[in-house]
Amino acid sequence: MTLQQLEYILAVDQFRHFAKAAEHCRVTQPTLSAMIQKLEDELETKIFDRSQQPICPTPIGRLIVEQAQVVLSQADRIKDIIEEEKHSLSGVFKLGILPTIAPYLLPRFFPQLMKKYPQLDIRVTEMKTKDIKQALQTGEIDAGIVASLAGMEEFRQTSLFYEQFFAYVAREDTLFNNEIIRTSDMTGEQLWLLDEGHCFRDQLVRFCQLKAARASQLAYHLGSMETFMRMVESGKGVTFIPELAVMQLGETQKELVRTFAIPTPTRQIVMLTNKNFVRHTLLEVLVKEIHGAVPKEMLSLKATQALV
Repeated sequence: MTLQQLEYILAVDQFRHFAKAAEHCRVTQPTLSAMIQKLEDELETKIFDRSQQPICPTPIGRLIVEQAQVVLSQADRIKDIIEEEKHSLSGVFKLGILPTIAPYLLPRFFPQLMKKYPQLDIRVTEMKTKDIKQALQTGEIDAGIVASLAGMEEFRQTSLFYEQFFAYVAREDTLFNNEIIRTSDMTGEQLWLLDEGHCFRDQLVRFCQLKAARASQLAYHLGSMETFMRMVESGKGVTFIPELAVMQLGETQKELVRTFAIPTPTRQIVMLTNKNFVRHTLLEVLVKEIHGAVPKEMLSLKATQALV
């Protein structure tokens, strides 16, 4: 049994297709298939059910895949210990980030980071909070950028910045004439919301006490914040946007932005890592670059803001 064989079975489990798994691992399909077959022969058990399409693990194969994730994660940890001992900024670093943060934060620091540290190989994946937490536990990612929530005590949290929410209001909506939006103004009608499970949505639904949010969500079941913003710009409804998104808007778009009444709803953006995380040198560089990429006033919580 080799680490390479374990990497191959994880790839097949991920893609549920031998050819795609082989392409991901940069080997030929016959090579990958032969190595997995050799492992199955050694273990005297079938890891994958090849009669199904897409291919899926057998019941015992699922247990083997889960253990393979643990083994490979521990093997990577040995490499991380060596890299940290050298204070190295090289090697692969896998970062998960919320889709409600990525389009607004990454352009502010990531291109400059790559120019400044060309030896870094940071691989970014957009993921929901629950997926980031699971990926941290299995070792699929090294760190995650999320909004701080209850239930994250098992991870180490490094504060990045505080970001308040704004309302984005269509010109034809009755709220457009309001300079300040109060939670009592939000009825949930024609309110564009992300799917349940997005912490961005859940935080604001709780803060605004949106009893009609579920009915609204059933009526307007779309996918992304950017889609909702285009809907508002076309003259329909209200949505919520984070502070960094406001900074990307043009002057005409900014006319649709409304501030919430004090205390304004605000989320704390943090870097999540496992408590046994060892690559602190690299993490410090990432945190420093992010701190330098956002306005200084966002680095601390204001008295006029309320965490949600």
